[in-house]
Amino acid sequence: MKEIEEKCLKTLLKIPESIYEQMKDGRIPEIEIATRTKQNIEFDEQSEVWVYGDRKSVRSAKSVKGAYQLLRMAYVIGFLKDQLHNNKSSTLRELYYISENWGIAKFNEQPESDRLIEDLEIITYFQREHFHIRPEEDGATVVGPIRIREETRRGFREIHCQEDVGEGGYQIPVNVDKIEFLDHDAKFVIAIETGGMRDRLIENGFDEKFNAIIVHLKGQPARSTRRLLRR
Repeated sequence: MKEIEEKCLKTLLKIPESIYEQMKDGRIPEIEIATRTKQNIEFDEQSEVWVYGDRKSVRSAKSVKGAYQLLRMAYVIGFLKDQLHNNKSSTLRELYYISENWGIAKFNEQPESDRLIEDLEIITYFQREHFHIRPEEDGATVVGPIRIREETRRGFREIHCQEDVGEGGYQIPVNVDKIEFLDHDAKFVIAIETGGMRDRLIENGFDEKFNAIIVHLKGQPARSTRRLLRR
């Protein structure tokens, strides 16, 4: 297990440990989580992204709904613990179906399990990729004058996204944290929604003539594509 995954797991396990300690002390367990409202969204100048502010809401076992939320969170953390220990991964969809074996803790619909993963991201300050949760959709492709280093199952490899790829380009992996930008000669990045337009630009040598990095979004961009573009 990598160092960041160990830190992630340690942070995750603090949640059920806190619930247990509260119950041990005879208290009704609860957890705090950032409130998901427009009023609680702030722009982080350093990272240049929108983040949640300091406003908190409480998930408590005082209500039946709150008790179910804490129970499901404990089951999900147990599942993520096993997944990290075994170096396995799963999709959001798979997590929903796996919960069918959790008895009263199972999710009634996938949006419930999706929101819980989002809750864990907010509480722990780790991304779902660190939990080994991956999206269903494929990443987009990149063509252009940029050299990257990617961590693969067989070690690291360096790829130039013009010289070392075919017309299909370099496919963005699910976890873009495994990519390091080494150098580039690009003047700008252009994101293209449709495959036809992207292919036309490649055929006409647009990336070489204008030193452009062409990113094919494949319609609505996947999470990994959005994260890569932000970098």
